[in-house]
Amino acid sequence: MRSRSIGRRPGPAYPILLLLVPALVAGCGPADRPTPAGGTAWQSPSATAPAPPSPALTTAEPTTPTPAAPSATPTRSDPRHVFPVRADNVAYHPTHSTYPGTDIFADCGEPVVAVTDGVILEVSRVDRFDKRGPRGPYNGGLSVALLGDDGVRYYGSHLSAIAAGVDPGVRVRAGQALGKVGRTGNANNVCHLHFGLSPKCQGHDDWWIRRGVIWPAPYLNSWRKGGNRGPAAEVVAWQRKHGCPKAPTTTGGAG
Repeated sequence: MRSRSIGRRPGPAYPILLLLVPALVAGCGPADRPTPAGGTAWQSPSATAPAPPSPALTTAEPTTPTPAAPSATPTRSDPRHVFPVRADNVAYHPTHSTYPGTDIFADCGEPVVAVTDGVILEVSRVDRFDKRGPRGPYNGGLSVALLGDDGVRYYGSHLSAIAAGVDPGVRVRAGQALGKVGRTGNANNVCHLHFGLSPKCQGHDDWWIRRGVIWPAPYLNSWRKGGNRGPAAEVVAWQRKHGCPKAPTTTGGAG
């Protein structure tokens, strides 16, 4: 008996394919597609506009910052200055003997203080003065020289004592005790402080400069009243004019 399928032609497969297409299409649903933004149709990656470059990758030339305008006020105020002798009964004369300087008269033992912040340059703790000579190098007896932060050398001599720890290279502050008023050196047995203003030139043994090159009285007048007039400008002007003389022009006088 012949099978009913024998001799039959196979039917076309189109109906099956048509049934499979919707199922294949359904496998790529909306969840796998980029979500349109703003109601616009999704575009393929090849048609998408290029993204702007990251700021970290830009190659634009860096802009040069505009320099700030200079301030009308100084960035640092003038160093503080104080009167060199801390005592109530003090007197001094605006002039001196044969060179600029000032003798500040006060009782022996009154405190002598640093005029301003700075570093100790020289200290003489031994009275080597001899009336027979040499005249000049040892006239000051016990003395201290301070290089202020303003560049001025402040010199005080004829001391009766020098404070402990006041040595070359030590930093001190304005008003710090350096020693005591005395009458060593060629002070003629009168208690006083010889006070001199000068530039730092040769340093050690330039006593003819160290003893004073400009008149201190105008500055002492200011400090005694609580003012802060500084001698730096006048000292600099003197040095520009005279330099650092290699020898004294006079040997007399205190200092």
